[in-house]
Amino acid sequence: MPDDRGSVLRLAGAFFSAAMLLAAPALAEPTPVTVHVISQDAKFVGDSTGGAQVILRDAESGRILAEGITKGGTGNTDWIMQSVGRSPLRATPDAAAFHAALDLVRPTLVELEVKGALGRPGSVVRVTAQRWMMPGVPVTAGDGWSIELPGLAVTPTVRIEPEGLQVTAKVEPMCGCPLTPGGLWDAADYEVEASLWQEDRRDRRAGLAFATAPGGFAGTLPRPPAGRYTLVLFARNTVTGSSGLGRIEIQIP
Repeated sequence: MPDDRGSVLRLAGAFFSAAMLLAAPALAEPTPVTVHVISQDAKFVGDSTGGAQVILRDAESGRILAEGITKGGTGNTDWIMQSVGRSPLRATPDAAAFHAALDLVRPTLVELEVKGALGRPGSVVRVTAQRWMMPGVPVTAGDGWSIELPGLAVTPTVRIEPEGLQVTAKVEPMCGCPLTPGGLWDAADYEVEASLWQEDRRDRRAGLAFATAPGGFAGTLPRPPAGRYTLVLFARNTVTGSSGLGRIEIQIP
């Protein structure tokens, strides 16, 4: 009888231990990921234009897994601009990136949200992408998780004169790469238009001509009647279609 009782106690203990093991939460596995944000038609978005905000979420729950800002340089011009093939390697170690280790406990559909360029707040755009990730399997090979940030950064300025509005615009890809005559980002491929708006009505508009390198455009808008207006500068690459917009509120006395 004592032996039977001991066996029962040992068996009960084993069942209790097994139950506790099954009830214990699964241990998360650190899963490295590298995110590169590359400007459309150009190079990586990093320190020169304030970087891009990166948020990684569990797509099903919405829980944020990691967030930060891409840091580093724009990368190697030849590697990027002369790359060929469907998935060329474009990121050198100095290229701007965001690095994180996600704590994953199960196969997870991860959503990447990117906003930038942060140093050009009037032209910021947002893009998202999704991919499946497995606990412990890094997303760092090649260019890691690379996502394209579309558009151009446009920074407007205006001076109100008796004869009209003297308008200038600084136009650049989201990486801050320079627009120059005959250069890799040829100023001749870009057109810039200034327009004045009151609510949904366009009051007047005029094209801006390339004026100074890098990326400086200038022109004059006829002076409108007194009132409050939104000055909109729209830039477009006529070869690729990449576009961007900057705007400021002005008061005409």
